[in-house]
Amino acid sequence: MNSDNLSTSTNGEAVFEDCRKDHISHFILRLAYCKSDDLRHWYIQQEVDLFRFRFLRESDNSTSIKAFLAQNGFNFKAISQEEKQKLRKELVSSTYEMNNGSFDSNYFYKVHFTAALDLVRSRKVYLKCGYAYVPSSELLSLVANVFRLELSKALARTARMFPVIEEQQRLLWMLNHINEWYLGDDYGNKKSKTRDGITADMINPLCQESFPPCMQHLHYALKADHHLKHFGRLQFGLFLKGIGVSLEEALKFWRSEFIKGNMDVDKFDKQYAYAIRHNYGKEGKRTNYTPYSCMKIIMGNPPGAGDQHGCPFRHTRTDVLVQQLKAMKISSTQVDEVLVKVKSNHYQHACGMCFAAVHKQSSAEDTVLAIDHPNQYFELSQKILHPQKPSTSTIPRTMRVNIFLFVYFYRVATHLNMSGIFFLKS
Repeated sequence: MNSDNLSTSTNGEAVFEDCRKDHISHFILRLAYCKSDDLRHWYIQQEVDLFRFRFLRESDNSTSIKAFLAQNGFNFKAISQEEKQKLRKELVSSTYEMNNGSFDSNYFYKVHFTAALDLVRSRKVYLKCGYAYVPSSELLSLVANVFRLELSKALARTARMFPVIEEQQRLLWMLNHINEWYLGDDYGNKKSKTRDGITADMINPLCQESFPPCMQHLHYALKADHHLKHFGRLQFGLFLKGIGVSLEEALKFWRSEFIKGNMDVDKFDKQYAYAIRHNYGKEGKRTNYTPYSCMKIIMGNPPGAGDQHGCPFRHTRTDVLVQQLKAMKISSTQVDEVLVKVKSNHYQHACGMCFAAVHKQSSAEDTVLAIDHPNQYFELSQKILHPQKPSTSTIPRTMRVNIFLFVYFYRVATHLNMSGIFFLKS
């Protein structure tokens, strides 16, 4: 065996191993995210985004794309040059961003209009006798629609079979709450990295200065009503603990707000003080509870009537969210950009764009940080507003990821071409 053959063999084994790991990670996530409509919808969107990324990365490799289409049974046939030239005027005038220069370099696929509903709806393709003429530049839209549909069917089948999987105890412990797992800093039982200690009197100015939208909403609701329901107190109280509010200061803060709502001190001490001490590990099982991550807030109990907890980007009506963002002095243009992310279910990216707008940072797609934790938002804000001397130690990791994103970062980084990616057609 010569060196060339050895290199080819080694590379083939590496690709096979990457494919194997990619398939395993996909099916683990499929099991974890099949249990509810919200989980399935969110997971499908992330898988489709990943698929689009990989497809676009191979867009210059026509051989790889053709092999992928043939391997997965896509019978998209390009129209002949004769038909293409005959329809030249109609195709140029009716196809999105098509001109005479790009016309010659594009193939056109003739497909039934039901296979290209997104393109038809947005009037991006030429229609004739029930068929859509799709340029090769829009081929991804066709394939991604089929991918979304087949994955949706597969998740529905998996959900029906989940009772059988629940009998496997070795898997159940991992699958039950994997969508809420988090690998970043837990921000528990420590002083703030940016301040020596935060008192009750400092919370209001810090809210205006550095609280993320979810915690601003809870704080202002508490100030207005002098009360929060259980999940709101839990979400906000653990956040305050994570930024460095001590147990004594937390009791002082909550007591001062609740008594403004005509609650006497004895009632507060009997009904609410215990839960606050419990959050700090001073009562009950003495567990050191940690602040909620973004994923736990987004995928956790949705707010009901009278509740204030949750993620504004996930749980708040659009008109109310717009008002909140404008109150944070975010421009109308930036608000519109945030809403685009919200409508695409990219809630953490929307929060990152909000962070960039508030702190006058670049909102370019490749520079915006996806916020993974409310306390991360607070600490980054404080570092920008109150910079300290640079440390000689290693740079702290600012991008915290949950289990889902951890697996996806691996999958995005995996060097697979399209022929190495499985498809989900039944």
